[in-house]
Amino acid sequence: MDNLTLVMLAVLAVLVFFMFRNGRKRKKDQEALQATMVPGAAVMTNFGMYGTIMAIDEEANKVELQIAPGVIVGIHRQTIARVVEPVVADDIDDSTVDSFDSLTKPEFGQRVADVDTDSTDQPKKGDA
Repeated sequence: MDNLTLVMLAVLAVLVFFMFRNGRKRKKDQEALQATMVPGAAVMTNFGMYGTIMAIDEEANKVELQIAPGVIVGIHRQTIARVVEPVVADDIDDSTVDSFDSLTKPEFGQRVADVDTDSTDQPKKGDA
């Protein structure tokens, strides 16, 4: 065999290895998702719909998803993309909120550069 054939076989072997590795990783991630899918969990589907799992039918591989109060849809179990974790309001950094509050908006017709010079008490061009 020549060197080119050996290189081509090595590249093919590496590609096959990564295909199997990626398949195992995806299967492991899917099993972890299936373990966290329980009635009452907030989820997002592959098509972007958010809802709460009401019931899971293992045999038919279906999930009853409540998308609004009193509105329940039946979807295939594998269309659930992820379990949504609730966001806690205490996690927001208060310093970023305060920095936005301290910004001054220019009045109508006033230039942004004029706002900065007003605070230094320097006379403007039109002032005499």
